[in-house]
Amino acid sequence: MNARTKTVKRKSLYRSEMWWGFLFIAPPFIGVLVFLLYPLVNSLYMSLTTFSFGQPAEFTGIENYNRALTNDPLVWKTLWNTFYAALGVPIGMIVALIVAMLLDRKLRGRNFFRMLFFLPTICSMVALAMIWQWIFNADFGLLNYYLSVIGLNPPAWLVDEKWAMIAIIIQGIWGGMGVSIILYLAALGNVPSSLYEAATVDGANGWNKFIHITIPGISPVTFFILITSLIGALQDFPRFQLLTGGGPNYSTTTIVYYLYTVAFEYSEMGYASAIAWFIGVIIMLVILINFLLSKRWVHYN
Repeated sequence: MNARTKTVKRKSLYRSEMWWGFLFIAPPFIGVLVFLLYPLVNSLYMSLTTFSFGQPAEFTGIENYNRALTNDPLVWKTLWNTFYAALGVPIGMIVALIVAMLLDRKLRGRNFFRMLFFLPTICSMVALAMIWQWIFNADFGLLNYYLSVIGLNPPAWLVDEKWAMIAIIIQGIWGGMGVSIILYLAALGNVPSSLYEAATVDGANGWNKFIHITIPGISPVTFFILITSLIGALQDFPRFQLLTGGGPNYSTTTIVYYLYTVAFEYSEMGYASAIAWFIGVIIMLVILINFLLSKRWVHYN
Protein backbone atom coordinates (compact mmCIF):
# COMPACT_ATOMS: atom_id res chain seq x y z
CA MET A 1 0.00 0.00 0.00
CA ASN A 2 1.59 3.25 -1.15
CA ALA A 3 1.60 6.56 0.70
CA ARG A 4 -1.15 8.05 -1.46
CA THR A 5 -3.54 5.21 -0.67
CA LYS A 6 -2.82 5.60 3.06
CA THR A 7 -3.52 9.33 2.85
CA VAL A 8 -6.84 8.74 1.05
CA LYS A 9 -7.93 6.16 3.66
CA ARG A 10 -6.90 8.48 6.50
CA LYS A 11 -8.96 11.32 5.01
CA SER A 12 -11.91 8.98 4.49
CA LEU A 13 -11.72 7.84 8.12
CA TYR A 14 -11.48 11.47 9.26
CA ARG A 15 -14.59 12.42 7.26
CA SER A 16 -16.48 9.42 8.66
CA GLU A 17 -15.56 10.34 12.23
CA MET A 18 -16.43 13.98 11.56
CA TRP A 19 -19.93 13.07 10.33
CA TRP A 20 -20.45 10.77 13.31
CA GLY A 21 -19.42 13.67 15.53
CA PHE A 22 -21.94 15.95 13.82
CA LEU A 23 -24.61 13.26 14.27
CA PHE A 24 -24.00 13.04 18.03
CA ILE A 25 -24.06 16.80 18.61
CA ALA A 26 -27.10 17.29 16.35
CA PRO A 27 -29.87 16.59 18.96
CA PRO A 28 -28.76 19.21 21.52
CA PHE A 29 -27.85 21.64 18.74
CA ILE A 30 -31.29 21.25 17.12
CA GLY A 31 -32.86 21.57 20.58
CA VAL A 32 -31.09 24.88 21.15
CA LEU A 33 -32.18 26.16 17.73
CA VAL A 34 -35.81 25.06 18.05
CA PHE A 35 -36.47 25.72 21.73
CA LEU A 36 -34.13 28.65 22.49
CA LEU A 37 -32.88 30.66 19.52
CA TYR A 38 -36.04 30.53 17.42
CA PRO A 39 -38.39 31.57 20.28
CA LEU A 40 -35.90 34.27 21.25
CA VAL A 41 -35.74 35.76 17.76
CA ASN A 42 -39.48 35.31 17.24
CA SER A 43 -40.33 37.08 20.51
CA LEU A 44 -38.03 39.95 19.54
CA TYR A 45 -39.86 40.30 16.24
CA MET A 46 -43.29 40.06 17.91
CA SER A 47 -42.27 42.81 20.35
CA LEU A 48 -42.07 45.11 17.33
CA THR A 49 -45.61 44.27 16.17
CA THR A 50 -49.23 44.43 17.36
CA PHE A 51 -49.62 40.67 17.08
CA SER A 52 -52.71 39.12 18.73
CA PHE A 53 -54.26 35.66 18.50
CA GLY A 54 -56.28 35.23 15.32
CA GLN A 55 -55.01 38.44 13.73
CA PRO A 56 -52.04 39.09 11.44
CA ALA A 57 -49.01 40.82 12.92
CA GLU A 58 -48.60 44.51 12.05
CA PHE A 59 -45.14 46.01 12.36
CA THR A 60 -45.13 49.04 14.68
CA GLY A 61 -41.45 49.47 15.52
CA ILE A 62 -40.67 50.46 19.10
CA GLU A 63 -44.25 51.48 19.88
CA ASN A 64 -44.69 48.62 22.38
CA TYR A 65 -41.51 49.61 24.23
CA ASN A 66 -42.59 53.24 24.30
CA ARG A 67 -45.96 52.18 25.72
CA ALA A 68 -44.32 50.06 28.42
CA LEU A 69 -41.88 52.76 29.49
CA THR A 70 -44.08 55.86 29.31
CA ASN A 71 -47.78 55.06 28.88
CA ASP A 72 -48.46 52.08 31.13
CA PRO A 73 -48.25 52.81 34.87
CA LEU A 74 -48.94 49.14 35.68
CA VAL A 75 -45.53 48.20 34.31
CA TRP A 76 -43.77 50.33 36.92
CA LYS A 77 -46.19 49.36 39.68
CA THR A 78 -45.69 45.65 39.04
CA LEU A 79 -41.93 46.14 38.69
CA TRP A 80 -41.90 47.80 42.12
CA ASN A 81 -43.93 44.87 43.47
CA THR A 82 -41.37 42.47 42.01
CA PHE A 83 -38.42 44.13 43.75
CA TYR A 84 -40.47 44.47 46.93
CA ALA A 85 -41.10 40.72 46.89
CA ALA A 86 -37.39 40.14 46.20
CA LEU A 87 -36.62 41.63 49.64
CA GLY A 88 -37.40 38.15 50.88
CA VAL A 89 -34.18 36.89 49.27
CA PRO A 90 -31.64 38.49 51.68
CA ILE A 91 -33.94 37.85 54.65
CA GLY A 92 -34.30 34.21 53.64
CA MET A 93 -30.53 33.87 53.22
CA ILE A 94 -29.90 35.21 56.72
CA VAL A 95 -32.50 32.86 58.23
CA ALA A 96 -31.11 29.92 56.24
CA LEU A 97 -27.57 30.64 57.43
CA ILE A 98 -28.67 30.82 61.07
CA VAL A 99 -30.56 27.52 60.76
CA ALA A 100 -27.64 25.89 58.92
CA MET A 101 -25.22 26.92 61.67
CA LEU A 102 -27.55 25.41 64.28
CA LEU A 103 -27.93 22.20 62.28
CA ASP A 104 -24.16 22.02 61.75
CA ARG A 105 -23.68 21.35 65.45
CA LYS A 106 -23.52 17.77 66.69
CA LEU A 107 -27.00 17.64 68.16
CA ARG A 108 -29.37 14.71 68.53
CA GLY A 109 -31.94 14.53 65.75
CA ARG A 110 -30.23 17.03 63.46
CA ASN A 111 -30.75 14.78 60.40
CA PHE A 112 -34.49 14.80 61.09
CA PHE A 113 -34.54 18.60 61.22
CA ARG A 114 -32.47 18.81 58.04
CA MET A 115 -35.09 16.67 56.30
CA LEU A 116 -37.89 18.73 57.83
CA PHE A 117 -36.52 22.03 56.51
CA PHE A 118 -35.86 20.55 53.05
CA LEU A 119 -39.30 18.96 52.74
CA PRO A 120 -41.16 22.07 51.39
CA THR A 121 -38.85 22.16 48.37
CA ILE A 122 -40.09 18.80 47.09
CA CYS A 123 -43.77 19.40 47.82
CA SER A 124 -46.35 20.54 45.28
CA MET A 125 -46.62 24.30 44.94
CA VAL A 126 -50.41 24.03 44.72
CA ALA A 127 -50.61 22.01 47.95
CA LEU A 128 -48.34 24.46 49.76
CA ALA A 129 -50.39 27.42 48.50
CA MET A 130 -53.59 25.84 49.80
CA ILE A 131 -51.99 25.27 53.22
CA TRP A 132 -50.79 28.86 53.41
CA GLN A 133 -54.15 30.21 52.29
CA TRP A 134 -55.59 28.48 55.35
CA ILE A 135 -52.79 29.76 57.60
CA PHE A 136 -53.31 33.36 56.41
CA ASN A 137 -57.11 33.22 56.35
CA ALA A 138 -58.52 36.32 58.06
CA ASP A 139 -61.45 34.53 59.73
CA PHE A 140 -60.26 31.07 60.77
CA GLY A 141 -56.56 31.06 59.86
CA LEU A 142 -54.02 29.45 62.17
CA LEU A 143 -51.74 32.49 62.27
CA ASN A 144 -54.50 34.94 63.17
CA TYR A 145 -55.75 32.58 65.86
CA TYR A 146 -52.42 32.59 67.68
CA LEU A 147 -52.02 36.34 67.20
CA SER A 148 -55.44 36.82 68.81
CA VAL A 149 -54.46 34.53 71.70
CA ILE A 150 -51.54 36.77 72.61
CA GLY A 151 -53.71 39.88 72.42
CA LEU A 152 -52.74 41.27 69.00
CA ASN A 153 -55.15 42.54 66.36
CA PRO A 154 -54.42 40.29 63.35
CA PRO A 155 -54.66 41.73 59.84
CA ALA A 156 -56.55 40.30 56.88
CA TRP A 157 -53.34 39.04 55.33
CA LEU A 158 -54.24 38.11 51.77
CA VAL A 159 -57.01 40.69 51.19
CA ASP A 160 -55.31 43.77 52.65
CA GLU A 161 -53.09 45.80 50.30
CA LYS A 162 -50.65 46.57 53.11
CA TRP A 163 -50.22 42.96 54.24
CA ALA A 164 -50.72 40.79 51.15
CA MET A 165 -47.15 41.16 49.85
CA ILE A 166 -45.71 40.69 53.34
CA ALA A 167 -47.65 37.43 53.61
CA ILE A 168 -46.23 36.21 50.29
CA ILE A 169 -42.71 37.18 51.38
CA ILE A 170 -43.15 35.17 54.59
CA GLN A 171 -44.35 32.16 52.61
CA GLY A 172 -41.46 32.53 50.17
CA ILE A 173 -38.86 32.63 52.95
CA TRP A 174 -40.30 29.47 54.49
CA GLY A 175 -40.59 27.64 51.17
CA GLY A 176 -37.16 28.58 49.82
CA MET A 177 -34.99 27.88 52.85
CA GLY A 178 -34.47 24.18 52.18
CA VAL A 179 -31.99 24.41 49.31
CA SER A 180 -30.13 27.33 50.90
CA ILE A 181 -29.73 25.42 54.18
CA ILE A 182 -28.31 22.37 52.37
CA LEU A 183 -25.84 24.53 50.44
CA TYR A 184 -24.80 26.42 53.56
CA LEU A 185 -24.29 23.15 55.46
CA ALA A 186 -21.96 21.94 52.71
CA ALA A 187 -20.10 25.27 52.72
CA LEU A 188 -19.72 25.30 56.51
CA GLY A 189 -18.28 21.79 56.38
CA ASN A 190 -15.58 22.96 53.95
CA VAL A 191 -14.29 25.78 56.17
CA PRO A 192 -11.00 24.46 57.66
CA SER A 193 -11.32 23.78 61.39
CA SER A 194 -7.68 24.76 61.81
CA LEU A 195 -8.66 28.39 61.20
CA TYR A 196 -11.08 28.31 64.13
CA GLU A 197 -8.46 26.63 66.33
CA ALA A 198 -5.88 29.27 65.45
CA ALA A 199 -8.41 32.05 66.14
CA THR A 200 -9.20 30.50 69.54
CA VAL A 201 -5.51 30.48 70.41
CA ASP A 202 -5.31 34.15 69.44
CA GLY A 203 -8.21 34.94 71.78
CA ALA A 204 -10.92 35.59 69.16
CA ASN A 205 -14.51 35.33 70.37
CA GLY A 206 -17.41 33.70 68.53
CA TRP A 207 -18.46 36.88 66.72
CA ASN A 208 -14.95 37.55 65.43
CA LYS A 209 -14.70 33.97 64.16
CA PHE A 210 -18.02 34.34 62.37
CA ILE A 211 -17.10 37.65 60.71
CA HIS A 212 -13.49 36.89 59.77
CA ILE A 213 -13.59 33.12 59.13
CA THR A 214 -17.11 31.84 58.51
CA ILE A 215 -18.38 34.65 56.28
CA PRO A 216 -15.32 34.72 53.97
CA GLY A 217 -15.22 30.91 53.91
CA ILE A 218 -18.79 30.54 52.68
CA SER A 219 -18.84 33.64 50.44
CA PRO A 220 -18.78 31.73 47.10
CA VAL A 221 -21.84 29.72 48.17
CA THR A 222 -23.51 32.90 49.46
CA PHE A 223 -22.95 34.54 46.10
CA PHE A 224 -24.34 31.51 44.26
CA ILE A 225 -27.47 31.46 46.45
CA LEU A 226 -27.92 35.22 46.00
CA ILE A 227 -27.73 35.09 42.19
CA THR A 228 -29.97 32.04 41.74
CA SER A 229 -32.49 33.30 44.31
CA LEU A 230 -32.66 36.75 42.70
CA ILE A 231 -33.23 35.26 39.26
CA GLY A 232 -35.99 33.08 40.70
CA ALA A 233 -37.56 35.98 42.61
CA LEU A 234 -37.60 38.29 39.59
CA GLN A 235 -39.34 35.58 37.54
CA ASP A 236 -41.66 34.32 40.28
CA PHE A 237 -45.23 33.80 39.20
CA PRO A 238 -47.06 30.67 40.56
CA ARG A 239 -47.15 31.72 44.24
CA PHE A 240 -48.75 35.06 43.43
CA GLN A 241 -51.35 33.50 41.17
CA LEU A 242 -52.23 30.78 43.68
CA LEU A 243 -52.26 32.85 46.88
CA THR A 244 -53.74 36.19 45.86
CA GLY A 245 -54.40 36.19 42.12
CA GLY A 246 -52.37 39.39 41.90
CA GLY A 247 -54.72 41.32 44.17
CA PRO A 248 -55.95 43.19 45.95
CA ASN A 249 -55.77 46.14 43.54
CA TYR A 250 -52.60 44.83 41.83
CA SER A 251 -50.69 45.00 45.14
CA THR A 252 -49.22 41.51 44.57
CA THR A 253 -49.06 41.56 40.78
CA THR A 254 -45.43 41.11 39.75
CA ILE A 255 -44.05 42.09 36.36
CA VAL A 256 -44.09 38.44 35.20
CA TYR A 257 -47.69 38.05 36.37
CA TYR A 258 -48.59 41.20 34.46
CA LEU A 259 -46.83 39.77 31.40
CA TYR A 260 -48.98 36.65 31.70
CA THR A 261 -52.14 38.76 32.03
CA VAL A 262 -51.32 40.88 28.99
CA ALA A 263 -50.47 37.84 26.87
CA PHE A 264 -53.18 35.33 27.77
CA GLU A 265 -56.04 37.43 29.16
CA TYR A 266 -55.78 40.54 26.97
CA SER A 267 -54.31 38.57 24.02
CA GLU A 268 -51.71 41.29 23.29
CA MET A 269 -48.80 39.03 22.40
CA GLY A 270 -46.75 41.81 20.80
CA TYR A 271 -46.94 44.02 23.87
CA ALA A 272 -46.31 41.03 26.14
CA SER A 273 -43.16 40.20 24.16
CA ALA A 274 -41.90 43.76 24.66
CA ILE A 275 -42.49 43.43 28.42
CA ALA A 276 -40.63 40.10 28.37
CA TRP A 277 -37.57 41.73 26.80
CA PHE A 278 -37.85 44.57 29.30
CA ILE A 279 -37.77 42.00 32.13
CA GLY A 280 -34.82 40.21 30.54
CA VAL A 281 -32.76 43.41 30.38
CA ILE A 282 -33.56 44.20 34.04
CA ILE A 283 -32.52 40.71 35.16
CA MET A 284 -29.26 40.95 33.23
CA LEU A 285 -28.51 44.35 34.79
CA VAL A 286 -29.22 43.05 38.30
CA ILE A 287 -26.94 40.05 37.74
CA LEU A 288 -24.20 42.24 36.23
CA ILE A 289 -24.29 44.60 39.22
CA ASN A 290 -24.05 41.63 41.59
CA PHE A 291 -21.07 40.20 39.69
CA LEU A 292 -19.29 43.55 39.77
CA LEU A 293 -19.91 43.99 43.49
CA SER A 294 -19.00 40.39 44.27
CA LYS A 295 -15.35 40.97 43.39
CA ARG A 296 -15.01 42.99 46.59
CA TRP A 297 -16.39 40.43 49.01
CA VAL A 298 -16.34 36.94 47.48
CA HIS A 299 -13.24 35.01 48.52
CA TYR A 300 -12.62 31.95 46.39
CA ASN A 301 -10.58 29.22 48.01
